[in-house]
Amino acid sequence: MQPTIALVDDDRNILTSVSIALEAEGFRVRTYNDGSEALRGISASPVDMAILDIKMPRMDGMELLGHLRKGSNLPVIFLTSKDDEIDELLGLRMGADDYITKPFSQRLLIERIRTILRREMTDAATETAEAPISRGDLVLDPARHLCTWKGMPVNLTVTEFLILKALATRPGHVKNRDQLMDAAYGESIYVDDRTIDSHIKRLRKKFKDTDDSFAQIETLYGVGYRYRDQ
Repeated sequence: MQPTIALVDDDRNILTSVSIALEAEGFRVRTYNDGSEALRGISASPVDMAILDIKMPRMDGMELLGHLRKGSNLPVIFLTSKDDEIDELLGLRMGADDYITKPFSQRLLIERIRTILRREMTDAATETAEAPISRGDLVLDPARHLCTWKGMPVNLTVTEFLILKALATRPGHVKNRDQLMDAAYGESIYVDDRTIDSHIKRLRKKFKDTDDSFAQIETLYGVGYRYRDQ
């Protein structure tokens, strides 16, 4: 079945050119020129991935992502300008899976889309036989993509879930940023250290929102991160 992608941008030239390129690669594309229209459309008819411009009238990409994250772990790629470094980091903290800077290569965008979708399909195929991971108050169920802390659900994106699983699988062992990048993104997408740091900050915030005493993810400065051994 062809994946369906929501493409949201107020630049009609981008909507036209990118949708043509994606359809040529076998994707189904639904285009929206503002966030409000996209939110209505995606809510009414879910998609497999969303590509969101950050700067849009009426409802920008950040606000749209916030609405989507209230009830969905839909994979999201942000389109940003070169001057939007702060927005990029904020978007990742909010749960975006990746971002790509304008002007961008359509081939690069397509490869990132394929990598994220392939990662999700691979996880779905392999994790059905994978037993839940229990580490004290933490329970991760890869088969259902569920995470709980002290019995309370913690809503994680695909990237956040994979990073946490990589840490929790071997508590007490340090994972450097390169290892976490490979766990979350695979080898075909390069992300810098700040991206992993942003995901870790987002993970901590989500757990602290559930339990203010959460301190299981430890930073070893200059080395990496580890999940604290019980």
